[in-house]
Amino acid sequence: MTFTLYYKAGACSLAPHIVACEAGIPLDLVSVDLATKKTETGDDYLAVNPKGYVPALELDNGQVLTEVAVVVQYLADRKPEASLIPPAGSLDRYRVQEWLAFTGAELHKNYFPLFVANAPEAAKELARSVLAQRLKVVDQALARNPFLTGDTFTVADAYAWVVLSWSRRAGVDLSAYPGILRFLEDVRARPAVQRARSEEGLA
Repeated sequence: MTFTLYYKAGACSLAPHIVACEAGIPLDLVSVDLATKKTETGDDYLAVNPKGYVPALELDNGQVLTEVAVVVQYLADRKPEASLIPPAGSLDRYRVQEWLAFTGAELHKNYFPLFVANAPEAAKELARSVLAQRLKVVDQALARNPFLTGDTFTVADAYAWVVLSWSRRAGVDLSAYPGILRFLEDVRARPAVQRARSEEGLA
């Protein structure tokens, strides 16, 4: 079982990379230039993923899965013994999916304007204002438990950690969120996270 992960270093595609490392799933890694939509070998990335962004996971049968929340669940389900996601149909599974949806809609999308150089300042201020409220929710959860859904690291933590780790580059001050700061440090220390970062050439 070997899959190909199309990624950009440090982007949200780092989340499925971390999940694969946690689960012991081998990946063939292909870097993508999101500006030119070319892979590191010069191929047309739009032929792989017409959406033009990462991640994309090419399966053994040639089919391609996209969207972070879907890709991380697919990988976790390949190795249930890694306990990265609860069984399908359980309430615990829906709790993980709840956090995946929240991270995608409320965190990821509100960090995005902060990385767009020509985004109107009003849009950036709105993003910062919304993020301040959403980060409180995350911080409260992490004040109660080591991870978002309890004592066990799941795919939701992988995705949230990647997005929250953008804070310094995005100019988002996390000093008011001790739970998040603790979480960022703890997850970064995980061997799988260190391996994924190293494989993407991240310091």
